[in-house]
Amino acid sequence: MSRKLFFSAAAAMALAAQGQERPNIILILADDMGYSDIGCYGGEIETPNIDRLAANGIRYRQFYNGARSCPTRASLLTGLYAHQAGIGWMTHADMGRPPYQGYLNQECVTLGDVLRSAGYSTYISGKWHVSSVRQNSGKVKDNWPNQRGFDEFFGIVEGASNYFHATLNRNNDQFKSPEEGFYMTHALSDTASAFIRRHDFDVKPLFLYMSYNAPHWPLHALKPDIDKYVERYRRGWDVLREERFERQKQMGLFPKKTQMAPRDSQVPAWNTLTAEEQEEFAMRMAVYAAQVDAMDQGIGRIMQALEERGQTDNTIVLFLSDNGACAEHLGNSHRIDGSAGTYESYRRNWANLSSTPYKEFKHHTNEGGIATPLIVHYPNGVKKKMNGTFVNEYGHITDIMPTFVELSGAQYPTTFKGHRITPMQGVSLTPNFVGKKTGRGETFWEHEANIGVRDGRWKIVTKTLEGEPYQEDSIRLYDMKNDPTELHDLAKEKPALKALLYADWNRWAERVGALPLDTRPYGRRGNEYNRAKPNGEFDENFGSWDCQQSGGAELIFEIDTVRTISGKKTAHIIIIKSGERPANGFLKWKFRAEKDERLTIQFKACSSKPTEMKFRLEDPSRINDKAIDQSIALSSEVKSFSFTSKPLFRGGEHHLVFYMGQSEGEIWIDQVTISE
Repeated sequence: MSRKLFFSAAAAMALAAQGQERPNIILILADDMGYSDIGCYGGEIETPNIDRLAANGIRYRQFYNGARSCPTRASLLTGLYAHQAGIGWMTHADMGRPPYQGYLNQECVTLGDVLRSAGYSTYISGKWHVSSVRQNSGKVKDNWPNQRGFDEFFGIVEGASNYFHATLNRNNDQFKSPEEGFYMTHALSDTASAFIRRHDFDVKPLFLYMSYNAPHWPLHALKPDIDKYVERYRRGWDVLREERFERQKQMGLFPKKTQMAPRDSQVPAWNTLTAEEQEEFAMRMAVYAAQVDAMDQGIGRIMQALEERGQTDNTIVLFLSDNGACAEHLGNSHRIDGSAGTYESYRRNWANLSSTPYKEFKHHTNEGGIATPLIVHYPNGVKKKMNGTFVNEYGHITDIMPTFVELSGAQYPTTFKGHRITPMQGVSLTPNFVGKKTGRGETFWEHEANIGVRDGRWKIVTKTLEGEPYQEDSIRLYDMKNDPTELHDLAKEKPALKALLYADWNRWAERVGALPLDTRPYGRRGNEYNRAKPNGEFDENFGSWDCQQSGGAELIFEIDTVRTISGKKTAHIIIIKSGERPANGFLKWKFRAEKDERLTIQFKACSSKPTEMKFRLEDPSRINDKAIDQSIALSSEVKSFSFTSKPLFRGGEHHLVFYMGQSEGEIWIDQVTISE
């Protein structure tokens, strides 16, 4: 069957007139990888397969992501700013506003949706991270890949995972990874290769979203890969930053006159560390480098599979990273060996190397947080004389959707499944493939009140720390043509220009719903969400509830959609075997509260026969001192219960707990609320 039957006649005629066959599309996304880590952007990590893509394609000097994993993925997948897709912050909590609901909304379509409608088979191998954490834990699948445009999915729905022991998805089914012989990066690469090898290219073109979780923490890698790098990183970050920057200038990535940002003020000079500290940090970077190396190995196998199928020339491959280098501090162990039992990050110290020559990191909208390598390998679409060269014009992740729409001949919808769809926000990159300009204009950012605007050579940016108020007077103005590393603030010299760009940002922020700005810390946002909006009507199944058996009791926790107390779902607990202790199996909700608060907990419940259930409000640090401790008599009649606590002894985590399992039978619980 001809491919041209799968998409619009007008698009088919347009491509045919240009002598083009619709290309296969492979989009490769690295996770938490810095701008300069790969060889073709100055790094000393061995990435021969990625470098080969660059040598036989084009590289962008300035291409931008969204500063953080899930906002970038939302924007990349939809062609919209992350706020327009519903993930202006993270997937950890619903902030009570549609732009910050924490999962893809129904006013967007994904690359999977659009390319599948154009006749492509759509595959994803890797990390999803655009569905709600709470919904994921409750196995609410509405926003999993198979429901958002992808035919086949292998990988993880969450944002991070142990590389050796993981909960994996095969489409909508979840299972544990094998106990032995499993390594996440290789499993993802091999699955992607298998997708290519068994795809029928004579029937449909292929779209593969290869979404790695490498080199995101935890630092997990295979020993042979780690051993390659330990000695290399004993030389320290100061020497290696200088060497990376020199290579970047030699390859033409930056003009010779460019200045490198100074070492981050929180990072000590390498030669001030003790021998033990140097050895520990050398191991941290060696494991990180091994993670990047393993990803590159996998990309080599993917390209080999493509070559075996004779599809290399007619496949466009894009490679980029979801944010800048990650300075997050994970773990406090001095045991750094890359094994499954460790949980560490490479920290700000090495993130400063990965950001070379920029300042700042993931979270922030300085170049170190939002600049990504972008490699485009497309033998049939990029002029051969441009191979190995750089694109001078900047681009943004919202440009990926219009690029693929154009190349595939797809029709971007105005409505989809009964919902009005927000128009694409980017521009096609295809003019860059033949040495022309795209005309990209103003580009905007907001993440945790870190704002930014890029318009031609000019950029304004702020740095806002978690928990600190947003300060308008912190806006900096940079000339990105003459000062690509943002070292010389021109805000006082050009106040009118700064004000003009800031006014444009405010208009954009109003349009996408980014205002008011929120600077609450990550943990506080999640805690306040769990307190204000407990999953008490079980709309998200048992999402974020802790369901456990104990004391010899055997319980089944399920969601009842037939016999409900209110709404469409009710918690249903079946006690198959009673336990030995007064409090046995339990249903637990965790949230934070303040010292001296008095909380009122309300809920409805009933049972299949007269039985008793215990309800408690517990402080895990004072397990014998309950703020609420009630024995509740249940019957087949639905009853409403309301209990007010004693003043809480301390601020911090508290647990709302239903204990059950003292006698066989069934219990239904619904409409659980927490109020002052």
